[in-house]
Amino acid sequence: MSSSHRLRDVEQQRPLLDGTEEAVEDRSRGEAEQLWFIQDCCGIVCAFITWFLVFYADFVVTFVMLLPSRSFWYAVVNGVVFNSLAVLALTSHVRTMLTDPGAVPKGNATKKHVQSLQLKPGEVVYKCPKCCSIKPERAHHCSICKRCIRKMDHHCPWVNNCVGEKNQRFFVLFTMYIAIISGHALALCGYQFVTCIRVQWRECSDFSPPVTMMLMIFLCMESLLFLTFTAVMFSTQLHSICSDETEIERLKNEKPTWERRTRWVGLRAVFGGQPSLLWISPFAGLKLPTLFPKRNWKGGAEFSV
Repeated sequence: MSSSHRLRDVEQQRPLLDGTEEAVEDRSRGEAEQLWFIQDCCGIVCAFITWFLVFYADFVVTFVMLLPSRSFWYAVVNGVVFNSLAVLALTSHVRTMLTDPGAVPKGNATKKHVQSLQLKPGEVVYKCPKCCSIKPERAHHCSICKRCIRKMDHHCPWVNNCVGEKNQRFFVLFTMYIAIISGHALALCGYQFVTCIRVQWRECSDFSPPVTMMLMIFLCMESLLFLTFTAVMFSTQLHSICSDETEIERLKNEKPTWERRTRWVGLRAVFGGQPSLLWISPFAGLKLPTLFPKRNWKGGAEFSV
């Protein structure tokens, strides 16, 4: 487990924790089964803005452009497609935000844990001085999450979470679905503008022409911005998965000390199993964790999923 790039992440060495093995194990077990949520004001505000903008786009598409349409099937088909994609995008966002990205158990740098690793003579492990955890290979400390994250790619305020080993799949789906509905909204706006100009803004919307134009212009600006941003992030994430190199590793120009996975092995590791429709479903593998612990007979906290 010795590697040169992890030496740069460790600012100082502290002695291994002593006498707290059982407390650390109980805390780690409880953390693993609790709902993961980062209490960061900036991230919470950004996540709220994301939801607000998606609902705004859905409002304009549904009530300004589709419901007033004279074509029944045009309104139904586009309404079902757009709202379905919006649900998939928001579900992906929630799962990215509430999924543990791969946090290393906090304070696991105990003698008992080190002995359980069965290290070879001369083999070295490193401890993060900020969260007192043994750092696995390719793990980095996030100052916002205050944890070391396995295969941390970056911390994204728009999902109020790190993108790491366990939630990268949902982040990829989130960027993909947002890019698709942004492109769909742009296409609908273009068609609606042409339709309104042909009828000289009469009966093309239930709203007044100035309000209709203002709502559609703002939606076009939002869609263009979101389409550009999420398309770039989607392609960056796919490149990261296929090249088996996180964004942090690329920016730090770290020399790989691990055996790189092939493209398809990396995709299967992130999305799970062989290619199927489950790859693009944010509902796959959904489990609802308990929000509140219950007390066990020993007086400690017991969590169940």
